[in-house]
Amino acid sequence: MKKYVEEFKQILETENKEKAVEYALNLLKNKKIDVICLYSEILAPALNNMYCSLSDKDVCIWKEHVRTAIVRTIVECCYPFVIEMSDKNLNKGSAVILCPPEEYHDLGARMVADYLKICGYSAVFVGSNTPYSDFYNAIEKIKPDLIAISVSNYYNLVATKKIIEDLRKKTDSRIIVGGYAFSMNSANVAMVGADYYAETFEDIKNIVEKEASIWSWALI
Repeated sequence: MKKYVEEFKQILETENKEKAVEYALNLLKNKKIDVICLYSEILAPALNNMYCSLSDKDVCIWKEHVRTAIVRTIVECCYPFVIEMSDKNLNKGSAVILCPPEEYHDLGARMVADYLKICGYSAVFVGSNTPYSDFYNAIEKIKPDLIAISVSNYYNLVATKKIIEDLRKKTDSRIIVGGYAFSMNSANVAMVGADYYAETFEDIKNIVEKEASIWSWALI
């Protein structure tokens, strides 16, 4: 795995989109790794550990944007492999994955949508910067069992808390939060009133298993 991580990192640093996409998809096609491993061990670390030297500060922002766009393309190309991994006989419910207003970092949320799909949920990825009205309309229309909200910017925690408070009045859906704003301070999970925090596939898997257990008890 270390070899794949280093090779992909070197390709990404050149901002060569075609080569990066081809490399990642070949790993999947040749069954060297699966989608979960690609997302968690290669793509996410490649973005989170981006290094910027002092002499390179002027180009850091556009480099981050270019590399994020490359990773996003890879994730979108991975969907056939996500479907292949998911158990088509499972139907554990529906999930909506989105970001609050003014939150533009949605790539982690996009990966979580695929994790939920693999775990047997019908996952609807709404995306970044979701206006309040559209946020609530999506929940009203889909009536999901799970709602996943991704927040990277600390300034969006207040808005997230308000959204969750409003959601509690409208739905019984269980609420998952994730993103940099929570990973750096776990107390923020309770502060916004979420039911769960998720960062990895294992986190999502554990949540899904817990929800299945709760549902089973409810039927007794």
